[in-house]
Amino acid sequence: MTLSRRAILGGAALALGTPALVRAQLPVLKVGSTPTGVPFTFLDTKSNTITGFMVDLITAIGKDQGFGVEVQSTPFAALIPSLTTSRIDIIAAAMTATPARREQIDFSEPVYAYGEGAVVKEGESLPGTSMAALKGLSAGAQLGTTYAEAAKNAGLDVRTYDSVADIIRDVSLGRIKVGFGDGPIVGYQIGQGVFRGVRLLPGYKPSVVGSINIGTRKGDPVMARINAGLARLIGDGTVQRLIETWNLPPAVQG
Repeated sequence: MTLSRRAILGGAALALGTPALVRAQLPVLKVGSTPTGVPFTFLDTKSNTITGFMVDLITAIGKDQGFGVEVQSTPFAALIPSLTTSRIDIIAAAMTATPARREQIDFSEPVYAYGEGAVVKEGESLPGTSMAALKGLSAGAQLGTTYAEAAKNAGLDVRTYDSVADIIRDVSLGRIKVGFGDGPIVGYQIGQGVFRGVRLLPGYKPSVVGSINIGTRKGDPVMARINAGLARLIGDGTVQRLIETWNLPPAVQG
């Protein structure tokens, strides 16, 4: 973060008595969000903009804390590199705060916890309801996700893909036996009829449970504002209303 941006972030909070000046000085931070993570983040083809639960949340946090947001479509695997090279200022996507990621960037307090879902072809039966029980099967997971690593460690024959849609296509065509993706994302899309010929594996127990967190560069002071805004929005019920608006299931306890 440049010195001028730090000054703006601090100055906006001090100028509460001059609303016009505050509006003029509000910083606009670049937010990286993926175009394929419905309902967390996705491309609305009608408006050609990125929308979703995490977009609504970071926008509300910015409004509460005195900064604007400019959402940029960013592939999942490019989120952290884009952040660390200052092409974006914030990550607001379905990204879990793993130890490896915490070594590279800072994360906010938890927003929402969930695990992976297992997608299978309609009518297909598998030998179990966990990654460990599916050892040896052909599987798909999105490039750069924790699910790909976990599935490899569990002994599945893993192919990596750029998007969940590509994974589910290959499941429906019988090219792979099972596809792993964010449980709420794949469940939402199957329920909406976006993906046909597949279903979530009944009774599946997630192996990787984590929380979505908002990301910033190491040491960026904007994180204090993000956490303060998040705490306020959790306390006043805004986060729960957004969860319900986007039809997310109850959070998973890890």
